[in-house]
Amino acid sequence: MASPSTRRVPHFRRPNEDALPDVSDLLARYAEPLPDMDSDTFGALFDRYADARVVLIGESTHGTAEFYRARAAITRRLIEQHGFSIVTVEADWPDAARIDRYVRGLGPSSLEEHAFARFPTWMWRNTEVESFTRWLEGFNATLPSEARVEFRGLDIYSLRSSLQEVLRYLDETDAEHAREARDRYACLSPWLEDPARYGHFVERGAEHSCEAKVVEQLYALLEKRLENCIADEESLFQATQNARVVWAAEQYYRAMFRGSGTSWNLRDRHMFDTLQRLLENRGPGAKAVVWAHNAHVGNSGATAMGWRGEFNLGELCRTAFGRQAVLLGMSTDRGEVVAADKWDGDTRVMQVLPSREDSWERQFLKAGIPASLTSWRDHTDQALHEALAEPRLERAIGVIYRPGTERYSHYFEAVLNEQFDALLWFEQTYALTPLPTPSSDSRERDTFPFGV
Repeated sequence: MASPSTRRVPHFRRPNEDALPDVSDLLARYAEPLPDMDSDTFGALFDRYADARVVLIGESTHGTAEFYRARAAITRRLIEQHGFSIVTVEADWPDAARIDRYVRGLGPSSLEEHAFARFPTWMWRNTEVESFTRWLEGFNATLPSEARVEFRGLDIYSLRSSLQEVLRYLDETDAEHAREARDRYACLSPWLEDPARYGHFVERGAEHSCEAKVVEQLYALLEKRLENCIADEESLFQATQNARVVWAAEQYYRAMFRGSGTSWNLRDRHMFDTLQRLLENRGPGAKAVVWAHNAHVGNSGATAMGWRGEFNLGELCRTAFGRQAVLLGMSTDRGEVVAADKWDGDTRVMQVLPSREDSWERQFLKAGIPASLTSWRDHTDQALHEALAEPRLERAIGVIYRPGTERYSHYFEAVLNEQFDALLWFEQTYALTPLPTPSSDSRERDTFPFGV
């Protein structure tokens, strides 16, 4: 991966320079109107990406129904017609594992369990995701068990539950190893309710790091995977990945206090490593779809994130897979979004302000097509690429939305033709529909300080 110092940093116009040129007519020429999402013609628009090994599908908010519905429709097409066998999401590994058991028929599990029961609950616990997982369960039921499509989580925020899953697996399979694991994890046990405090005290020298102990536990599980007789390879794979999450989370909470860039990079590196591991575990020819925010999916080397030293999942995939990685963004001008105005705040439907005049969103709005796909991956028209190569503002709304400070809270500079391979545009959007949330005794404040 290119270091920040070798990335192309674009020239920015000063306030007294000429305004950015209007490119809306060019966008209108190349934008393909989107048909109804439930139609076969919608999915067929994305057959052009069937040769990819990884298709990453983003979103500019975590609370918009159209983004989730479009992503599901694209993914159904890639699964049904083009052999994609892994769906990965910006979600915790143990929570996604409950859904994976349901869709692959591996045991009792459903959205009615405690999956995705912590803030931000609506991000994956909503009717749009429920509809997709019910479809996937039905599709998988027609396939032999070894061919069924997986549903996996890529994220890092499950220190407590991942640790508990490792111990649960060992309690059921190896009592002596379970005792040893408890001894190793005892270092972290006092901090499970508030792991951020662990990072704070370790980074300031008031506590010793637990890293050596959690690495030792991971290696013990990796050695177990090398044994000749494993009764349940899937359960061991799950336990080993949970041990990796514990290791990554331990590093993450320490890195939080060394700067947001360090912890962001650690998080997206973990996502990428998990994706690679899933592809390897599935075997030769495996193909995956990724559902995550634009901030993770788009190539960060073409955004203000990358220019200040941060990388992300999209950039790592583009570096590793080249043209076999397709990066799709999604955005909107205005409408509704499910979000909160502060961390762990009340979930509510909020109004998304119309886009700024100096943003990419405003150019797509002026193009005049209410719902469209603009793909420049295979376009040879130099004028289109040049038009998309100018840095402009782009909006990103995570689980927190602050309209009062939108310019500074939610806009960043981006070079669109290097950030994505295509963009899905929905002029006006509506809020997704959250599902009821069960009570949970886990209040891990995992996702702070990032809202995407």
